Amino acid sequence: MQDPKKIDHEGTILEIKDGKISVGIVNVSACSGCHAKGACTMSDMKEKSIDVIDYSNKFEVGEKVNLSYRESLGWLAMFLAYVLPFIIVLITLFVATAITENELISGLSALAILIPYYIILTFFKDRLKKTFSFTIHKIVNI
Repeated sequence: MQDPKKIDHEGTILEIKDGKISVGIVNVSACSGCHAKGACTMSDMKEKSIDVIDYSNKFEVGEKVNLSYRESLGWLAMFLAYVLPFIIVLITLFVATAITENELISGLSALAILIPYYIILTFFKDRLKKTFSFTIHKIVNI
């Protein structure tokens, strides 16, 4: 039974190098499973490669595996990438408008505030990689 708080993807190991396992998964949109996908141009299936850190040496290239990701981390990633920058832009826009009363300066300031925000995120890239990581499990066929 699948844990409702986890997102699972089945994939195939493409490469193993120095504890980094590259797993190929097929990202399927909702309509790609439709019976009419051959006649429809809307179907969307993309091959993606996900990197997972694992030093257990219990996996082999070509092996079918299951990747798991906690759903709550997806929400945190969305918050850091979209919601928080949006809030920062709005606050900067309102504060700059109140101080300068110049719409051009306020708008440019609101956009410019994103530069230091994303630079700060870049400094925390290694920490974020550890936080936002997939776990890998063998698929057991019984």
